Amino acid sequence: MKKFMSEFKEFIARGNVMDMAVGVIIGGAFGKIVASLVDNILMPLIGIIIGGKGFEELSVTVGSATVQYGIFIQNIIDFLIIALVIFIMIKQLNKLQGKFKKEEIADPTEKVCPFCKTSIPVDATRCPNCTSELK
Repeated sequence: MKKFMSEFKEFIARGNVMDMAVGVIIGGAFGKIVASLVDNILMPLIGIIIGGKGFEELSVTVGSATVQYGIFIQNIIDFLIIALVIFIMIKQLNKLQGKFKKEEIADPTEKVCPFCKTSIPVDATRCPNCTSELK
């Protein structure tokens, strides 16, 4: 039991677990904001366009069951807005990472002879063209 508790403490103390917890909390709050945007702003406007009915009122009765397809449509719109915002955020993060990514610079393999200005191997001690001694 002690080993189990010790392993559990190590697991909880890892940075990535804490990052994930923060992400879940922020994601939940972000989901509420998007749901409020859809429920309180977009859907009433769309309802006006489709004849004054709110999406939550759209339903069909089949036998004794009521199929509330309006709520389903509203949830699809919630999902699409969240997916769009996440896509835009990831695209911008990738663009920023590309700007800060350092290009790997390979070590030079050639240098220029200071006397005759021709290209020679970087480790040459004498120019093969003008036979000048190089430092």
